[in-house]
Amino acid sequence: GVTCTAFNADGTKIVTGSYDETARIWDAKTGGLIGIPLQGHGDTVTNAAFNATGTKIVTGSYDTTARIWDAQTGAPIGAPLKGHGNGVTSAAFNANGTKIVTSSYDTTARIWDAETGVPIGAPLKGHGHVVTSAAFNATGTKIVTGSYDRTARIWNAKTGEPIGTPLKG
Repeated sequence: GVTCTAFNADGTKIVTGSYDETARIWDAKTGGLIGIPLQGHGDTVTNAAFNATGTKIVTGSYDTTARIWDAQTGAPIGAPLKGHGNGVTSAAFNANGTKIVTSSYDTTARIWDAETGVPIGAPLKGHGHVVTSAAFNATGTKIVTGSYDRTARIWNAKTGEPIGTPLKG
């Protein structure tokens, strides 16, 4: 089954992730598969997203890693992003494609250098349960996370410090 979907910025391509441990790129107009499946994860692909220019894709997986891919060839770029202690629930680029934020069942989010795959700073800690999603704001200065703990939190993307109190409701 398909677990996640996303368009590229101009709407010409779609990326899907699946229980079969792959992601796939599709032509949004014809529905045809582009290139080969993105293979390398060892468990379900839970999230897939293009960078703003459509040249790269980031995927997250229950295998505890995220991976970066060349959106033209489907080839992996660099080594897997390793550091989460449990499955990755989401992965997203910042607007200029220089950083990635991931969230995880390990109750944290992490920031990564999108060029080197190296973690930036310490994990974002504060949620009391699975962090289901994480995203940068348009300027890349803040991150918002959502969790099964029934809160969302805002973080300083440079320092990893929380901003304000958790959003509850």
